[in-house]
Amino acid sequence: MSRNLTAALVDDLRARIVDGRIAPGERLPSESSLIAEHGVSRTVVREAVARLQAEGLVHTRRGSGSFALTPPAASAPAGRPVRTLRDRRSLLAFRTGVESEAAALAATARDDQQLARMEESLLRTEQDADHPAAALEHDFEFHRTVAEASHNPYYVDALTGLGPAMITMPPRRLDGAAGTGGGRTARVLAEHRAVLDAIRAGDPLAASAAMRLHLANSLWRLEAEAGSPVRRTTAPSEG
Repeated sequence: MSRNLTAALVDDLRARIVDGRIAPGERLPSESSLIAEHGVSRTVVREAVARLQAEGLVHTRRGSGSFALTPPAASAPAGRPVRTLRDRRSLLAFRTGVESEAAALAATARDDQQLARMEESLLRTEQDADHPAAALEHDFEFHRTVAEASHNPYYVDALTGLGPAMITMPPRRLDGAAGTGGGRTARVLAEHRAVLDAIRAGDPLAASAAMRLHLANSLWRLEAEAGSPVRRTTAPSEG
């Protein structure tokens, strides 16, 4: 009976994480809330959370609670699932090709409103440095706005189809969320700022290079998080 209750709770929480009702970086409901909502014991709740941790959907920080991680993307272009580390490497390679070219086009096609939206995304990311779920959304919004500024709808469709799940929410980001997220966010912002400055200056080559560097450093972070860092030639980004 306990196994059935645990499985039901796992299914419910998994669905809420995957469909975004519990956003990446957001705290899961408390043990007491889950006990009251589902009519289960504390043991069932803890077993369910442990299973979600094993699936890579939840990260627990001692003294702070359990937080949702970025779920595997439902699909990449052409409906390809993104679940493994290898898939994420391939996704970053795809993003590098798409987004570096989108940034180059944006440098000559952007309008003032799109520049303002990029600037606003950077400001909001800085303001939400200690709130990973919100910072992730602002991060995605910056990338999507760059695609929109290219004025090529296919770039926009590609990023919109991937959604915020294209930006990984690693446990390390959550571990650093309480008061120390500013350092990580400052590095991400510096790279985003380089992209924006090149786009504003109307320099396609610089915009493409800045985006390519940002995503190369994102690959470094992904590998470092997996415990097998690739050799890097520049300081790593955390975004």
